[in-house]
Amino acid sequence: MRGLGDEDGVGLTVWKQVFRRLSPGGPRARLAVLIFHRVLPAPDPLLPDEPDARWFETQMQWIARWFNVLPLPEALERLGRASLPERALSITFDDGYADNYHVALEVLRRLGLTATFFVATRFLHGGRMWNDTLIETVRAANGPVLDLRAVGLGLHQVGSLEARRRTIGSLIGALRHRPAAERSATVGKIAERFPARPSDGLMMHEREVKALHRSGMTVGAHTASHPILSMLPPEEARAEILEGKSALEDILGERVTLFAYPNGKPGLDYGREHVAMVKELGFRAAVSTAWGAARAGCDVHQIPRFTPWDRESWRYGFRLAHNLTRARYDTV
Repeated sequence: MRGLGDEDGVGLTVWKQVFRRLSPGGPRARLAVLIFHRVLPAPDPLLPDEPDARWFETQMQWIARWFNVLPLPEALERLGRASLPERALSITFDDGYADNYHVALEVLRRLGLTATFFVATRFLHGGRMWNDTLIETVRAANGPVLDLRAVGLGLHQVGSLEARRRTIGSLIGALRHRPAAERSATVGKIAERFPARPSDGLMMHEREVKALHRSGMTVGAHTASHPILSMLPPEEARAEILEGKSALEDILGERVTLFAYPNGKPGLDYGREHVAMVKELGFRAAVSTAWGAARAGCDVHQIPRFTPWDRESWRYGFRLAHNLTRARYDTV
């Protein structure tokens, strides 16, 4: 059975009509912003939510056919002037993984699309994020059980693929909102007890950030070390935001005016004081991870983002459509 997403002309026309109605141009425009983190060279069974190159290209083909894709700075400027086209959409990436440059960029350029890449600067040049250490620990674990009682995280089943996936989710969830120093110490102890590390080059180098920018992509700030801002004293949160901004400006030789809140949930991961910091430090706009679509009069320092996870084109389209119908989205 063919679905609405099948590109037989009829399906494409229907989707364009749906999105035109839900996302008109001008004063009633709604801006959809997609969020990604990684685009893997090949599927990884432990990371089913991260698209590989083939799946990402399929998604981007749908997006290119259904929407008018704009660079985020242009989209936000036109949103403020009430001059967005119908079916407006922007694409973003968080964190600064090297596959953004080596895999995603090739797909985007082939399809004539642009994106904004939010980079946490302390992980450049061979660094790695704490969650990647946990993932590789679980990947390398032998036997049916991973014993983390020595670091206060209990016993975890790793005897099957599904068990390993659940363990990864459980461990990341348990550590995500702990104070940065405590989390770092815990992950460090795990790495000492179960030596396993991601392959070299997991995160971008400075030259790759520059190359993204030269290719026409936008680079935005994402703090220095990706802390949960709400877990930090105010002076440390401000220093993290400023360090990330300054480091990228040194790399690019120009002002960096867009920011992404780490983790990004309003009221949980950042608060009003952090929005004020972002404004005071000169960012023209910032993005969260609240679901929804931006519209005229919204707070441009709390732009929502969303990405469907469905594999069938019609479900993917319906999920995008439903997101556009949200009357409100979370802010602080």
